[in-house]
Formats: sequence, C-alpha cells, structure tokens
Amino acid sequence: MAEAMKGLQRSHRCTEVTNKNVGETVTVMGWVQKYRNKGGIIFIDLRDRSGLLQIIFEESDCGAENFAKAEKIRSEFVIAVVGKVEARSGGINENLATGDIEIRATELRVLSEAETPPFPIEEESKTKEDLRLKYRYLDLRRPDIQKNMILRSKVATVTRQFLAEEGFLEIETPVLTKSTPEGARDYLVPSRVHPGNFYALPQSPQIFKQLLMVSGYDRYFQIVKCFRDEDLRADRQPEFTQIDMELSFVDVEDVLDVNERLLKKMFEEAIGIDVPLPIQRMTYAEAMERFGSDKPDVRFGFELKNVSEVVKDCGFSVFTGALGNGGSVRGINAEGQGDMPRKKIDALVSFVKDYGAKGLAYLAIEADGSYKSSFAKFLTEEELKALVEAMSGKPGDLLLFAADEDDVVFAALGALRIEIAKNLGLLLKDEYKFLWITEFPLLEYSKEENRYTAKHHPFTMPMDEDLHLLDTDPGKVRAKAYDITLNGTEIGGGSVRIYQNDVQEKMFEVLGFTKERAYEQFGFLLNAFKYGVPPHAGLAYGLDRLIMLMAKEDSIRDVIAFPKVKDASCLMSEAPNLVEDKQLKELEIGLTIDQNYIWNK
Repeated sequence: MAEAMKGLQRSHRCTEVTNKNVGETVTVMGWVQKYRNKGGIIFIDLRDRSGLLQIIFEESDCGAENFAKAEKIRSEFVIAVVGKVEARSGGINENLATGDIEIRATELRVLSEAETPPFPIEEESKTKEDLRLKYRYLDLRRPDIQKNMILRSKVATVTRQFLAEEGFLEIETPVLTKSTPEGARDYLVPSRVHPGNFYALPQSPQIFKQLLMVSGYDRYFQIVKCFRDEDLRADRQPEFTQIDMELSFVDVEDVLDVNERLLKKMFEEAIGIDVPLPIQRMTYAEAMERFGSDKPDVRFGFELKNVSEVVKDCGFSVFTGALGNGGSVRGINAEGQGDMPRKKIDALVSFVKDYGAKGLAYLAIEADGSYKSSFAKFLTEEELKALVEAMSGKPGDLLLFAADEDDVVFAALGALRIEIAKNLGLLLKDEYKFLWITEFPLLEYSKEENRYTAKHHPFTMPMDEDLHLLDTDPGKVRAKAYDITLNGTEIGGGSVRIYQNDVQEKMFEVLGFTKERAYEQFGFLLNAFKYGVPPHAGLAYGLDRLIMLMAKEDSIRDVIAFPKVKDASCLMSEAPNLVEDKQLKELEIGLTIDQNYIWNK
C-alpha cells in the first residue's frame, strides 16, 4: 500500500549527491530502475530526472519493517529513502555520475506502486515507436528523452536571457486569428458566437509581430506555438515551436549579427560547442549551382559541376536532348568511389527517380585511366577527356550525371550527394556546420495558379537594386531574405519587411491581388501602415529542428514532449476524436459523414 510523505522532504536529487556528502544523511526520492535481492542485502538503482543512484538495504541498518518493504519493491515503484552517504564498497562504476558512492538506507517509504510497464524504461529503447508513443508518459521517463527535454529547457532559458539583455521584449500574440490562405493550409476553429465563421490557428505570428513594430516596441521576441495542416515527416509536426523575433530600424546585417551571437551563446552554454563567428554566407544562386539545394550540407564535398558547355555537341542524345529543351547537364564527382559495384550504382539511379530525374549517367575512372561507363561509347576520346577534366576526375573516381530541366537536376543531384555521403558515413553528428543563405528569389511562378507567388511571404522586401525589375522581369527579383542552415537542415529564416506603401502595392499587384482582395486579407496591417511604420526585419527559428540537431537525434518526435505521428494524431490521447452532437449543434455545424460510421471504422 502506498504511504504518505508525512512531512518527509527531499534533500537532494539523485546525482546531486556526491562524494563530498560522504557521512551525511540525505533524503532522495524517485523511481526504481533496477532491483537486486542478494539474500540479506538488497540493491536498488534509484532514478530521477538527474540520473541514477545506488541504494543498499540491510536489515541491521534499516530495521525489519523497512527491509520487509524493500523486499516487495519492483521496477517503477516510486519510493522515498533516508540514508547515509558512503563511498561505494564494490568497484567504482565510471559510467555513472554517482558511481563512486551509495546510500545505506535507514528508512523507506513506498509512495506509489507500479504495474509492470509495457516496455523497459531504458536508454536507446528498441521498442517500436508506436508503442512508446501510446505510453508516452512512460517513454518520457527514459534518460535519453529526459536529457533532450532538459536540453530544450536550457536552450529556451539561454535564449530568453540573451534576447532580454539585447533589449528584446517578450510579448505574446493571439492564437485565435484570421485565416489568410496564402501558403500552407490553416487549422480552423469554428466560432459559437459567430455562427459560420472560423478562427485560424497561426502558422506564425508574422502580421502581429509587424504590428508590434508599428506600435513602437522596437525589439520583440516570443517562444511560440505555430500550426500548419500539412503532411508530416521526420522534421515536421502539425504544431511546432518557433523562437520568433522582430527588430525595428535595422537591415540585413543587424539581424544576422544578433542571431550569430545568439547561436554562439546558445551552443556554448547548452552543449559546450564553440560556434566560430562570423558564420559563412552563401547566396541562393551559389548554393543551387554548387550543391543543388537552398540548405546545403557543407560538411563534405561532392559539389555539382555544370558540364553543359562541354557536352553540348556530343553524340549522347540524353545530354543534347536536355540541353535542347532548355535544361542542363550537371555532375557529381564521388571521389574514390570508382570501384562502386554496379548494384549500388543502380540503386542510386533508382534513388534519383524519386526526385523527378529520368535516370543517372555514370563514368567510373579505372586505376589505369580507362573508363567503365553507361554512355562513353557516344562520346569521342577528346570529349571524354574534356568531360573528366571539367569534373576534376582522376583514377578511382566515380562521375555521376543528370540531364533535365534545372529544377529536376538540382533536386536530384542535391539529394544524391546527401545519399552518397550517408552511405559513406560522412554525415558526422558531432560536427556543426552553420551557413547563411541570402538573396533568395522574391517570387516563384506557380504553373497551377498561373501567377507568381511569394517565395517567403507577401511582405518581404526586394533587394534595392532589383526594385525596377518588379515591372519588367519579376522572376529575377532577389529578396532581402535569409535562412540559417545547420548540417543541411534549415533551422531558421526571415527577411527585411516592406514598409513603403508603393512597394507593398506593387508586390500585391505582381502577386495578382486586387486592392480589394489585399485589404480583405491583410486590411488591418495595411491600415496600420498608414500611421507611420519603421523599417523592420525579423527571423524565426524552428526550435524543434534546432534541438533535434543539438541532441543528435534523427526525428523531432524525440525532442517534443507529446508529439503527433505521421497522420497528425496523438496515439496517447487519441486526438483528434469525435465530439458530441450537442457540441456540433452549438456551433451550428453539420457533418457530411456519419459519426457512427467513423466509430465503426
């Protein structure tokens, strides 16, 4: 039977007890990790969020009653122990922070009994994720998950302290907002008071933080929940957390400077990693040309080379056909991989097809300088030599080529270089390579909508020198937009905002918005801009992705306390779920699908 605390107070967490406490009487509380009865002496590993501590029970020390209670203890019981700290009598366990001490118990209270858990509470669990997420409250007891949660808290604390010292104010923005269906799909919330009307959950606090700049708050930040109703993947959730900020009277350099110093502080204090400043920068155009990606992983090479000029007159129709259609031919030199088996090359050919490529041409350079290739017979000796030279090829290298529209080539080879690096074990999690990507395109053309759409959002400032192109060639306009990437993952992004009415009106015009439609969606922001708006800019980090990389995890689900799975459901709470007919009637909502059908399904 569970016992009451009866005035007992914990004096230390488990790993707060050290060899400096030897001889002292302490009170510790936690969960039983392991239980070993050696006959006359019982060993218990006690666990709390700080770690493990060994407890010893002997009847001569704790008395018959306490020893009898200790004999009935099982894993995951919650107990309180009073005892004396001693140097460990057996061998020191160097894998534990408390490996050189133990507690000789004098009193035991069983605060809560526990059923046998459906899976072991242990680090690096081999239990299937679905089962762990169903019992997430147990999964959260695992030391590795707890370390991630502690790291997340530490990063949030450092962020708040740093930004406060930099003059930022932490201000909350609304969660129930107006739907602005540009970009990702909104989560909608029906209004009972306004039948037929809906709130939207914010995809970001974008408009409100700009309004705070209009209101004169100068520097704002918030660690905030955001929501997007989109398909999930390893680094995406329907609800996610941003470190969001906005600054007045600034340009690009000011935003990058404060964020570089924030990242340096964050990584140094949270995980002991030094981030050298300044962080490397690369324009969007350069990133695409060299890496086929706007978030390139620069921990390794395998850069793209454009060989279109070299092969434009060759006899290989795959190359010349792509060039004739306005595309390009580009390649990757997988150095030292010339002896890659044909089976593995075929797997890479299949891999790029998932990115729209029709195939992959290869040329392996043998040790004697001869070639093993899927297309060499279509090129002259001079053309082959020029191609190898353009790729900086040498004996032992494997050259891989894609030929198609630029977008397809970039996507295929950008993903291919990552896949090869992964197969070769080059993606080292102990290495942290930051990179700013700047000068993004302001717009991208949507064939489906037959119009330009905003690459970032409709309030992004064009580069000053490109403003004139809004009238003549909008697709070439660069934005004062910037992303911060880490090891090939975008961890944050932002831009300088438009604050002049004429530029904003021109932007809406290029996007195909009538003045009426612009005011219908963004009227309260545009009206606010009539009353004096400072130049301003901002940035937001995806906190979940950032912590995932800092914790060296492969999925953001391992750094979120209660994550959703791929269909945006929660296996533990069974959300989303049905609601009572009474609730639907109050909202004046009718369903086109029978709830009984859903239940039975």
